[in-house]
Formats: sequence, structure tokens, C-alpha cells
Amino acid sequence: MIPQKLTLKNFLSYREATLDFSGLHTACICGSNGSGKSSLLEAMAWAIWGESRAESKDDIIYMGELETQVDFIFISQGNLYRVIRNRRRGQSGTLEFQVATTVLQEIEDLDQIKFRTLTEKGIAPTQQKIIDYLKLDYDTFTNSAYLRQGKADEFMIKRPAERKEILANLLKLDQYDGLSDKAKDLAKSYKSQAEILEQTLTSNQVQIDQKGQLEQDIIQLQNTIDQLQEKQAQDRDQYQQLQAQQHHRQSWEKLLTGQQQQHQTFAQDYRRLQQELVTTQQQSQELEAVLKQETEIQTGYTHFQTLQTTEETLSAQFKIYQDSQQQRQQLQEQQRQHLNTLQQQIQGLQARLEALTQQEQDYSQILSQKTDIEAGLEQLKTARNRLTHFDQLQLEVTPILQQRQRLQTELDRAQSRQQARLEELKTSVGKLQRTLNQHRPQLEQQSQSIASQIIELDKKKVYQLRVREKGQERHGFIDRLNTVKRDYEEKLGELDQKIQLLSKSESEAPETEELPLLQSQFPPCPLCDRPLDEHHWNLVISKQQNQQQEFRNEIWVIHEQLVVADRELKILQEEYRQIQEDLLPYEELREQRGKIQAQLESLDQDEQQLQQLILEEKAVQTILETGDYATDLYAELRDLEQKLSQLNYNEQSHALARNEEKRYRWAEIKYSQIRDAQDKLTKINTQKPELETKIQSLTQSLTEEKNNSEIQQKIIILEQKINQMGYNVEEHNRIRTELRQAQIWLTRTEQLNQAKQQYPILQKRLQELETITQERVKNLQAIQGQIELLQEQLKETPDPTESLKQLEQLIQQQRLKLDHYLGQFGSLQQQQTQLDNLNAQQIEIKTQLDTTRRQYRVYDELAKAFGKNGIQALMIENVLPQLEAETNQILSRLSSNQLHVQFVTQRTSGRGSKSSKNAPKMIETLEILIADARGTRSYETYSGGEAFRINFAIRLALAKLLAQRAGTSLQMLIIDEGFGTQDAEGCDRLIAAINAIASDFACILTVTHIPSLKEAFQARIEVHKTSQGSQIYLSI
Repeated sequence: MIPQKLTLKNFLSYREATLDFSGLHTACICGSNGSGKSSLLEAMAWAIWGESRAESKDDIIYMGELETQVDFIFISQGNLYRVIRNRRRGQSGTLEFQVATTVLQEIEDLDQIKFRTLTEKGIAPTQQKIIDYLKLDYDTFTNSAYLRQGKADEFMIKRPAERKEILANLLKLDQYDGLSDKAKDLAKSYKSQAEILEQTLTSNQVQIDQKGQLEQDIIQLQNTIDQLQEKQAQDRDQYQQLQAQQHHRQSWEKLLTGQQQQHQTFAQDYRRLQQELVTTQQQSQELEAVLKQETEIQTGYTHFQTLQTTEETLSAQFKIYQDSQQQRQQLQEQQRQHLNTLQQQIQGLQARLEALTQQEQDYSQILSQKTDIEAGLEQLKTARNRLTHFDQLQLEVTPILQQRQRLQTELDRAQSRQQARLEELKTSVGKLQRTLNQHRPQLEQQSQSIASQIIELDKKKVYQLRVREKGQERHGFIDRLNTVKRDYEEKLGELDQKIQLLSKSESEAPETEELPLLQSQFPPCPLCDRPLDEHHWNLVISKQQNQQQEFRNEIWVIHEQLVVADRELKILQEEYRQIQEDLLPYEELREQRGKIQAQLESLDQDEQQLQQLILEEKAVQTILETGDYATDLYAELRDLEQKLSQLNYNEQSHALARNEEKRYRWAEIKYSQIRDAQDKLTKINTQKPELETKIQSLTQSLTEEKNNSEIQQKIIILEQKINQMGYNVEEHNRIRTELRQAQIWLTRTEQLNQAKQQYPILQKRLQELETITQERVKNLQAIQGQIELLQEQLKETPDPTESLKQLEQLIQQQRLKLDHYLGQFGSLQQQQTQLDNLNAQQIEIKTQLDTTRRQYRVYDELAKAFGKNGIQALMIENVLPQLEAETNQILSRLSSNQLHVQFVTQRTSGRGSKSSKNAPKMIETLEILIADARGTRSYETYSGGEAFRINFAIRLALAKLLAQRAGTSLQMLIIDEGFGTQDAEGCDRLIAAINAIASDFACILTVTHIPSLKEAFQARIEVHKTSQGSQIYLSI
């Protein structure tokens, strides 16, 4: 990655800054401490990876601003790229990634280049795309191209074991730790599966051993089931016989029930026929009575018809009478409405005539006041002239008065602001004093208390560390005892086998004595294959048994030691746990102490603020007492007062003039009324004669309408017609009453006609009913005989219902018992089938167990291979020679071939094993041996300048190595380290070394604040901190 252009906006200490790297190869970024040199480099890392040293993401934004942006253009892998990262305070921000569309060799001006976007949807995908294109992540960048402040000696000051861990982290070997953990988890899983399979095999074998007893139980249960099934068949036959008997009895009972129901039906029908016969006879008698009254009914019906004809004639006369009455009423109503209209017109005209007479009198009275009104008009004119003069003065005075009011208001506001500020200062002073008096003693007391508690807990932490080390020592001791115990147990097993072989060979010895010609005289020893006599044979056995007893004694002693060590370990664990519980509030106390210290620092700031507020309060009080504020407003107010005096305007005189004008305004109104009264009198004299003529004409029309109108003539004709009809309402009502009373003969006539029709029908029905009744009597007698016969048969056949119930219960009980035995039989057969399946499963489980054990061994080996002492150690072994060579090459330039380093990855433990003659055990480490003209010495004995050169060389070599492993070339180097420990000669050598390696890099940036060192660089990027933020000045 080669930088080309960097543009900053509100980033850390920069407001606006642009740095063009074109033409820069080896440059120095210089400036005083805190000016923003490192911030310039942080901007590159933040633009590409979004990482910075700021604790909060918003801390990178310039103080008081809301948004920051970094625009970075650089070359990587032969292409020109551009990254723009933006962030608003409290929000997530944006990220853009672009590539130049112009060929790199054709680029002349960066501002004229066009870019094509590579931005993905979202910040995270875009960030990953940048890393993929650059083949460089943030960690690799900071550990290779960017030598940051305070990190140069980090690798050297660590312990050897920690150096190896740092190197593994830099080489990103921690991925193998993950693989090792996965392999351990899988190995543990397969081991658990193997244990489960072993337990399953044992459990299955216990079940298989029960197969013989199970077969006996099946045979015994089969015999019991056969006996129950035979007894069940006998009971079912008896049950079927009883069911047949019950079926016959039920058939007879059903037939008896049917006959009884039929008998009941016929009896009911007989009773119904008897009832109908009586009813028919009664109806026949009633019809005979109606037929006997035929003459009387016909006479009454004739009278009814006569009354009906008379009533119809009178109803027709009533309709004509009613229509005439209605027409007369309508004509009378029309006449009345017309008369009312004429009367209302006359009344309206009379009212208008009276109103005109009254107006004539009023207007005459107004004309009598004409002389007084004309004198009032003269007074009104004089008053209005005076009022106009005062109105003109008011127009001139009003702006001046408004301006005076505005100035007075501003003066009051200025005084109020001073008063408010004084009150605010008093309130703030009082509040701060109360806060300081209330909180400081309490916080100081709490700080002392928490400090004493932390001291006690620190002591416990030291003691806890000792307990932990003691526990680890006990763990190691237990592991060693278990190892020794396993060795003894293996040896004891070998001795047991030897003793068994000796005993077996001794028992077979007499058989060998029968072949003295083919074998030796004495049997051979199974251990050494040499012939032994009985004495030596016994010696060998005795020796093996004695050694066996010694091993058992040793195992017993180890077992006792394990019990004691385990007990001690439990005590240590309990003590460690108790201390751990005591240390639970440690972090909380430290956090509280930090908070209290922050609060005390805040109180110190409050106390400083209190002094400032007291001084400001005194100054404001002095201003208020002397009135030394708003002096320009007071001067302007005095000028306005002088202008008002010159105009001599008086509001009271103006008000008197307005009242005078209002007092004579009536004359103007009255004068207009006089002119109006003269016009109105002329009109009234014209209208009065017209109204009097109209009233006289309407009065004459009213009289004519009452006596000789057409409507009045029609009314007279209708009254004559009504009188000539001779219609009598009372006679008509009497005829209607008699007609209603004669209505009964109409009903009696209808009854007579019905009786003539129904009487022959009823006589025929009486004969039919008598015949049917006799047939029903015969049917009842026949059915009664059949019922008596069926009842006799039922008495002769007993009811088997109770026997059936008892037998059914017995069969049900036996069925339940049989089902129970059959269930047991099925369960036993299922168990037998399961045992057969278990035999087949045992083979599969054994095969699965072998596979699982093999997988366990494979993953156990993989876990060791991926561990710290496996592939990781091997990769470090392969990398270290290259790192050592690169370091010595750089170091030789820095020290004129006076210093040389060597990386050692193994060392002896210092002592060999007591129980063997093997060489001392090798320990994995990463020590750095440094040699100079005086020999090999430790790192701490070298001076600051020498130590810096060593650190710089190793750090630079690591940077090159990491860049190569990342798959990219290290084209840019940033050295942000302090050079204050170097003397003049050391600085010259550093500059020479940088110049010597300059050809390996496209761009080298060195950060320093030493004036003598920056003069050694021709290209300088000077950073100065100003009130407008840090500023950049490029000097080439």
C-alpha cells in the first residue's frame, strides 16, 4: 500500500487538512508533542479499516463538531484505490470504496482521475471487500507496516514463553488452537460414546443370560392358556342353549304384547264408536227441532228484507243531503275568506294613514328648532379646527414617545439581565458551596475506606496466588503418583502372567517326565527357556512372588499418598474458593475508587469554578450599584426628552379638544334631520289624500260582498234544496236499529237450509255406526281368547335371564383372565424376540465400539498435533531462521556489524530424571541471545541506544515477515517511535539504516519531535497545533 493523497475533515485534532504524498519516498513527520503527528497516521488506518486508538467511536470527531470524514487515495497491487469514510456523532456513518478507471502509468493529476465504485450494500461487506483487495487486515498492518509508539520493545521485554505466544499471535497460529479444541471435543465425545457402548454391551449381556428362564415361563404360561380356552368353549355352548330358550320366550312375550296392544286398540275404537253414536243421535234431534220452526223463520226473514229495502232508500237520500251541506259550507268559507281579506286591507290603509299623521306632527316639531341648530353648527366648526391642531402635534410626538418607550424598555431589560445574572451567580455559588461542603468530606472518607479495603484484598490476592501455586504443585504431584502407580500396575500384571506360566508349567511337568529320551531331564523355564530342577524352580517362583508383593506394597503406599494429596488438594480448593468469594467485591471496589476519584477531581474543578463565580458576582454587583451599563441608551433617552419639551404637546388639552368636538356634534346630526323633515313633510301631504280614497272604496266593496255577491246567491239556492228533500235523520236511525235486530232471522234461515241438507246424512251415519259397533265386539272376544292361550304357554316356560347373567359374568371373568395371560404370553414372546435381536445388536455394537475407539485415538492425536507443541511449534521453528537472518541483516547496518542476535527455541531442564539414565528433558521456549564484541549478554545490560537498535531491527524484520505471509509486499513503512534514547551517532546510524532499506520500500514515514533528527530528512511534513486545529506544512 503506497499513500497518494489524504484529506481530513474534523478528524481528532484536525479541522481541514490535505496531504499530497506524490513524490515522497522517505519523509519525516515532525512537530511538537501533542500536535497531531500520530493522528495523521491514525487517519489512514481509520479510513481503510475503521480502527483507531480512541476509546469511543465518537471521540475521533473534532471537539464541538458533529461529523468527520477521511478521504484516502493509495496504490495497492498496481491499482489506484480511494476510500472515503464518514461518521456523524451518535450515528453509524458511511463507507465508500472506489477504484480508478485510468491506467496507473497514465495518471498525472490526482484531481482529474475518475473512479468507479466498488462499494457493497452495508459497511461490513464493503470493509471485507477492502481487506480482500488489499490482502491486508488491521492487525497485520499494525504489526508490519506501522511501528506504533511504545510498541518497539514489547517483544523483547516479555518472558520467553510470552514471546512465543506473541509470535504465534502475530503469525495468526491461534486458528490451530481452535482446531485443537475441536479435536479435543471430538475425542472427548468419542470417548464418551465408547464408554456408553461398553456399558450397553454389559447391560445387554445381562439380559441375554436370562433367556433360559424366559423359555420355561413361556411353556408354563402356554399350558395355562390352553386350559382356560377349553373351559371357555364349554361355557359358551351352555350360554348358546340358554339364549335359544330365552329367544322362544321373548317371541311369545312379544306376540302377547302385540295381542294386548291390538285388544286395547279395538277397545278404544269401540268406545270411540259409542261416543260418536251418542253425538250423532243428539245432532239428529237438534236438526228435527229446527225443521219444526220452518214457518216462523220464513215470516221473520220476510220482515228483514222489507227493512233492508227501506234503509237503502234512506241511505241514498242521506248522501244527497250530506253533499248539499258540504257545498254550502264550502261557499260560506269562501265568502268569509274574501270578507277577511277586504277587512285586512282597510285596516292596513288606516294604520298607514295614522302613521303619516304622527310623522307629520314629529317633523313639524323638528322644524321649530332650526335657529338653535344653526348656532350649534358654528360652535362645532371652531372645536374641529382646534382638534385638528392637536392631532397634528400628536402625529409628530407619537414616534418620539414610542422610541422613548423602547429605550426605557431596553434599559429595564439591561438592568433585569444584570439582576438575573447576579441572582444566577448567587444561586450557583450557593449550590457549589453546598455541594462542596456536603460531598467532599463524605467522598474523602469513602476513598480512605475503600483504599484500606483494596489493600486488604490485594494481600488476599497475593495469598490466593500462593494457594493456587500450591494447588498446581499438588496436581502435578498427583499426576506423577498416578503415572508411577500405572507403571507398577503394568509390572504387577506382567508378574501375574509370569507366575501363571510358572504354575501351569509346573502342573504339566509329570507328563514331560514320561519322555526322558526326547527331552531334557528337567522341564524348561517358561521365562528363560532353560531346564530347571525343582529347587531352582521353587526359587524362581519365590522370587517372582516376592517381587509381586513388593509392587503391591508400593502401590498401597502410592494409594495412601494419593488419598493424602487429594485431601490436601480439596482443602486448598476450598481455601481458594473462600478467598475467591472474599475477592468478589475487588473489581467493584476498584471501580468505586475510580468513580470517587473522578468525583473528587470534579469537586476540584467545581471549587475553581466557585472562585471564578465569586469574582464575577462582585463585578456584577458593582455595575448595578454604579449604573455603569447601557450608557448609549441613557444618552439617546436624554435627546428624546429635549425634543418633547420643544413640541409642548399636552395629552390633557388634546382630550379636552376631543370632548368639545363631541359635545357640538349633535348640531350636525340635527341639521341633517331638518333637511330630511322638510322632504318627508312634502311626501306626506301627497300620500294622505290617496290613502283616504282607497279606504272609502274598500269599505263600499265590503258591504256589496255581504249582500249581493254571486257566492251569497248560491248559498240561498242550496238552503232551499235541503229544505225540499224532507230527509229525517231520526227516522233513518230507527230503521237501522230495527234492521240490526232482525239480523237473527238471516242466521236462522241459513240454519234451516243446512238442517234440510244434513238430516238425511245423519240418519245414514247412525245405521253405519250401529253395524261397526257390533263387529268390534266380536273382534274383542276373539283377541281375548288368544291372549289367554299365550299367557298359559309363558307360565309353562321358565325365564333363563338370571342364569344367562351369571354365566355371562363367569365367561367375562374368564375372558379377562385369559386376556391377562395372553398379554403376559405376548410380552414374554416380545422379550424373547428382543433377546434374539440383542444377540445381533451385540455384534454391531462391538463393531461400532472398535470404530469409536479408533476415532478417539485419531482425534486425540490430532488434538496434540494442532496444539502448542505440534504444528504451531513446527511453524515457529520454520519461521525463526528467516526472522533471525532478516534481523541480523538490519542490525548489522545499525551497529556496523557489532551486534548479532540468535533465537533459541529449546533448552534443557537443568537436571535429568532420577529413575533413568536418559538425557535431560528439553523445554520449549523462545529466548533471544544478543552478542557483541564483548560476548553474549542479556538484553537488560545493553544501553538505551543499543536496546533501541535491537528492538528496531527485530520489529522491522517481523514487519517484513508478516507482510510476506499475508501474501502482499511491504511497500510502505511507518516508524512512529521515540528517538530520544539515541545519541548523535546512533541517530546517524538509524538514518543511514533507513536510507539503506529505503530501496526496499516505496514510501517510508518517520515520526519524531527531535529537531536534529528531522533536519536529516530532506522531505518533511511539519505539523503545528493552532486554535483552528492542527495544520500541515509540506517541505520538500
